[in-house]
Amino acid sequence: MKKHLISALRSERRRNYTMNASIVSAVFMIMIWAGLLTGFIMIGIKRCLHFLSPLQMPFVFLIVGLVVSVIIGTCISAAVASKIVGPVREVKKAMHRVEKGDFSQRLEVTGFNGEIDELIESYNKMAQELGGIEMFRENFINSFSHEFKTPIVSIQGFAKQLKKENLSEEKKQEYIDIIISESKRLTNLSSNILMLSKLENQQIITDKTSFSLDEQIRNCILLLEKQWTAKDISFDIDMQEIQYTTNAEMLSQVWVNIIGNAVKFSPEGSSIRVKLFKEGDVITAEITDRGIGMDQQTISHIFERFYQGDRAHASKGNGLGLPLVKRIVELCNGNIRVESQYGKGTNFIVTLPQNDKWP
Repeated sequence: MKKHLISALRSERRRNYTMNASIVSAVFMIMIWAGLLTGFIMIGIKRCLHFLSPLQMPFVFLIVGLVVSVIIGTCISAAVASKIVGPVREVKKAMHRVEKGDFSQRLEVTGFNGEIDELIESYNKMAQELGGIEMFRENFINSFSHEFKTPIVSIQGFAKQLKKENLSEEKKQEYIDIIISESKRLTNLSSNILMLSKLENQQIITDKTSFSLDEQIRNCILLLEKQWTAKDISFDIDMQEIQYTTNAEMLSQVWVNIIGNAVKFSPEGSSIRVKLFKEGDVITAEITDRGIGMDQQTISHIFERFYQGDRAHASKGNGLGLPLVKRIVELCNGNIRVESQYGKGTNFIVTLPQNDKWP
């Protein structure tokens, strides 16, 4: 923390020094140009005032020189100031647009002044980030409202059906099961949103412990036993024994989500391959299913919040599992990618640095 503070102070001093040097240089150049132009003009005036006596000449030269110097200095100062103040005014106008919610305005770098160019670049970055945040906020609100509304409407509808007196016992149980299922969906949605919000504001991993990574993945497979046994799915496991240090509970969410998706989208009687190995300082985990796969559009958006391809909607996902997975892997300084072909299956590849190192 202390090193970062010292570095920031040094950077600020360098910026202040650069700004002061720029101002001094500008003033110096104004004086030089004003002096040169005044000299040339005075030479011309001297030739025109040959009729003055030797006693009058110095006095007239002094008055004319002062007037000419002031005029020239003012003109040069105004020209330089317009080069500096003009871009600042443009930034000010653009900031007013940002206040009104217009984040589309971008400014061109002048190339005249380093400090002004830094200001313009900072504004452009700010406007771009704010525009992205606003777009994300709108998409989030729309998706969030839809994802919450769907199970609530479903629960409300089936609850009304349960009030009917002529309803058979079989139908009652069916509706109760649907209500319980939709309630669990709401609970999972709320939990994932809270966890994702927490992780997005988190920059470092806390509560680190050393544990067996291969054993953790096996435990996650057992945790999902009910789902994969119901579909008669088998596992082809090839894992090296690897010790890893991080927040174990947090990392387990990665395997539960990926393996859960593999089970969800695999056909009955198929198999899922789980591979774990280490090369140098890099640990790689591959989870491959033989399900319906994904098209390129789904792959390109799969880690976005609330994004769901057609197959995800059919299985009533909430579009938060994989964004959560991606954020956890990023906190571990790792990487996750997807290889998939529609109709042939999907392979999730997670790479993690051993002992918090990244090659």
